[in-house]
Amino acid sequence: MKRHLMAAVAAALFAAGAALPARAGDIVSEWVSVKTPPPPELKPVTVDPKTTALLMLDFMNQNCGKRPRCVASIPAMKKLLAAARAAKVAVVYSIIANTTTADVIKEVAPLADEPHVQSGPDKFLRTDLEKILKEKGIKTVIAVGTSSNGAVLFTAAGAAFRGMNVIIPVDGMSSVDALAEYATVIDFQTAPLLSNKTTLTKSDMIKF
Repeated sequence: MKRHLMAAVAAALFAAGAALPARAGDIVSEWVSVKTPPPPELKPVTVDPKTTALLMLDFMNQNCGKRPRCVASIPAMKKLLAAARAAKVAVVYSIIANTTTADVIKEVAPLADEPHVQSGPDKFLRTDLEKILKEKGIKTVIAVGTSSNGAVLFTAAGAAFRGMNVIIPVDGMSSVDALAEYATVIDFQTAPLLSNKTTLTKSDMIKF
């Protein structure tokens, strides 16, 4: 009797398991049917120059200079940089490993008194970036650079996690292709905390 009962229980459990959706491979198979969300609404934004910093991330000849999408963003970033400087906005640069500020693309090169940090994708990691921003009383950062899914995403997230507001001009966050850029935009729209702190805009929609 006991043996029959155990067999019945085992059969019931097997049947219940068979009735559930199969788990193996479901995640990957579901990706095929994922629909891309519509492009976000870009919003005009006005910032306080006294509490805002423009983060110019990795505009190096070694990477940006070899990426057509980044090179195409340089004219707009040159205008944004000029407008920020005219408004006395703090400008902070980042550079990649094995480079100096002399390797920044000349059209958007730093001035002698503009600070820089050197790190991987997260420019807060093992640098003085947080200290630099705190000393300047920064509450909002405008993050531009390459790559969108590297330096821009992780540094912007780092700023948000430290309580700062984040402004992302989408015409200034280039990557190797449009898919990487759009995936980053989706992160900015949906990621916990980051989405609440981020405004997506364009460089010519920012007023100082």
